[in-house]
Amino acid sequence: MEHLTIEKIEVTALNIALKEPITISLGTCHVAENLIIKIFTGNGMVGTGEASPEKTIVGETQPAGFEIAKLLATTLKGKDPLAIEERIHDMDRAVQGNPTVKSAFDMALYDLLARKAALPLYRLLGGGNSRTIYTDMTVYLGSPAKMAEQALTYKNEGFPTIKIKLGTTAEEDVERIRTIREAIGLEIPIRIDANQGWDTVTAIKTLKLLEPFNIDYCEEPIPHWNNADLRRVRDHSPIPVMADESVFDHRDALRLACMGATDYFNIKFSKSGGIHNAIRINAVAEAAGIKTQVGCMSESRYALTALCHFAAANKNVVYYDIDSSLSHAEDPVTGGIRYMGKGKWVLPETPGIGADFDPGFLDKMKKATI
Repeated sequence: MEHLTIEKIEVTALNIALKEPITISLGTCHVAENLIIKIFTGNGMVGTGEASPEKTIVGETQPAGFEIAKLLATTLKGKDPLAIEERIHDMDRAVQGNPTVKSAFDMALYDLLARKAALPLYRLLGGGNSRTIYTDMTVYLGSPAKMAEQALTYKNEGFPTIKIKLGTTAEEDVERIRTIREAIGLEIPIRIDANQGWDTVTAIKTLKLLEPFNIDYCEEPIPHWNNADLRRVRDHSPIPVMADESVFDHRDALRLACMGATDYFNIKFSKSGGIHNAIRINAVAEAAGIKTQVGCMSESRYALTALCHFAAANKNVVYYDIDSSLSHAEDPVTGGIRYMGKGKWVLPETPGIGADFDPGFLDKMKKATI
């Protein structure tokens, strides 16, 4: 078998304009500030990965990630890109933490491996392309009237589910949901996400008040570090609870599962460190009888394509929050998942992740080559 080595690595700071600023309880985002990693091998093969740093959730920024990426590139240069677990171990030894930037390297390594095997990534991961993937669409924090107007637009566009950002006060958040339900009716499912915005007492109070409004689940109701009270919220909530910011890796997943603190896990590559650890999280969840969701930060359609491959390969994934690129004002991705309308994504059958970035778009961005 041909032996591959990493010849060089290209790091790009990818900035994508948004259609409008998006606000959650943790702050407001005005532009998607992502990172792209391209790993080049000696035989001309290239693997590509993308990550979306989020300082209020993961504690990473694009400028800091750019510098860490150069360090990691130096660490991996000259080594075998197909030995993914070894390369992840190398990165973890080189620098602690930084799961977001590591996830871009992880994704690029998996892209290379699948390309080398001449298989779509979902096949490499042991899956089939028989699942129909429908994303929800997110309504971000604002006035009740504005949020209701946006929710009605998404309902009329055919999205099967709508996700609502909350996390201020019980009174304000109940008014938001009441106004939204008056606009869209009770039939279409909604999901809510407090992004750690409530304290324990407020979370329990709010979730009890929201019981009549046909809500699938609530993501991360309280601060991520308060696992004991997450169990308390779950025990007293009539609405199922999903762990998001409190589950970064498989160790977090095991702890929360053993505590009985959550009904679901939300898996995001930019939290987990990439596909390798996402597989581990999902395995822990499946063993504990906990279903999972795949979610996103502000990634482009490239990383969302990788996310869809992962979902297609893991039947324990039952919810899809894969809508970030639908909020972008521009699309720098070629190939990849195709949006069919009404929330439906269709996976490509090409080898690897099956997508790339428009070189002309990337030429405008800051780059470094190691």
